Amino acid sequence: MPGITVINLHRIDLNLLVTLDVLLAEQNVTRAAERLFMSQPAVSVHLAKLRDLLDDPLLLPGPRGMRPTARAEALREPLRDALESLSRAVAPAAPFEPANAGLTWRIAATDYTESTIVLPLLQRLRADAPHTRLAALDLAPSHFARQAEQGVIDIAFHTTEDAPEGLRRKALFTERYVLVARQGHPKLKRRPTIKQFCALEHAIVSPDGGGFHASTDDALALLGASRRVVLSVPHFLFLRSALASTDLVAMAPERLVRADPALQVMAPPVDLAGFEISMYWHERVHRDPAHRWLRECIESVV
Repeated sequence: MPGITVINLHRIDLNLLVTLDVLLAEQNVTRAAERLFMSQPAVSVHLAKLRDLLDDPLLLPGPRGMRPTARAEALREPLRDALESLSRAVAPAAPFEPANAGLTWRIAATDYTESTIVLPLLQRLRADAPHTRLAALDLAPSHFARQAEQGVIDIAFHTTEDAPEGLRRKALFTERYVLVARQGHPKLKRRPTIKQFCALEHAIVSPDGGGFHASTDDALALLGASRRVVLSVPHFLFLRSALASTDLVAMAPERLVRADPALQVMAPPVDLAGFEISMYWHERVHRDPAHRWLRECIESVV
C-alpha cells in the first residue's frame, strides 16, 4: 500500500528493539547504557543502526537529554507491548498447582487399562486436583499416535510390544496371565493338569470381535493339545462377569481379576507370555508442568 514501509523482520536484531525501548524510556544514552549493562559507545552504535533501519533519527538532542521524534513516540507503546508479550511467551513455565487447576484430561484406554490404571488414577485426581475433569476415551490402536499429535488425547495406555513411532513412552508394569474361574468351581479345587485344563469350557476376549483362537491355543498346540472355547467377548469386564456367574474358565490378566472376591485365581498348567503396559504421550506436551504432574500421578498409582 502507498505510504507504508515494510520492514523485513529477518533484518531486525531483537537486541536493537530492547535498546530502543530503554532509550525511549530514559531519553538519555548514559542512563540507558547503565540499565542495559552496556557501554555508552555500544548504545550509540545500536542507536545508529536503529536510525538506519527505521529511516528516522528517533532521538534528537534536547535541553534535558534527548527528545523523541514523532516516529519514536508512535513506536513507544506498541514496542513496549510487543516486548512484554515476547517476554511472557519465553518466560519459564509457572509451577503447576493441582489444587487450583481446572484442566480436562483426555486419556485413551481399553476397558482393561481403565480398570487397572484409570480407576486408581481417578481417586488420586479427585483428592489432589478436585477441579480437574477426566475423559476416558476408547483406545483406537491404529489412531492414537495421530490423536496425541493433534491434541485430541493427552495420554494413551497400550502394550509396549505394539508401540507406535513418534511418541514418548514410559513402561508402567508387566502383566501375566492367570487361570480364572468362579469361587467354588467344582473342577478347580487345585491346579489342573493340561488334560483337565483342556477339558474345561473356556471363554476368551477377542478385541477384533468374534474370534475363538488366542495365544493360549498356540501354546497348547506346541504340546499337542487343544481346548474348547465356547464364549468370545470383546471386553475384559464382560468376561469377568461371565466367569463369576457360570462354570466357564479363562486365561485373564492378573491385575484385572486378583481383587474380585467372586473369582478364584491360580497358575495355569501351560506357560503363556505376559505383556508390558506403557503410557504414551506426544513431544509437544513432554515439558508441560501440568502434563508432567499427570504422568507422575499415573506412575505412582500403578
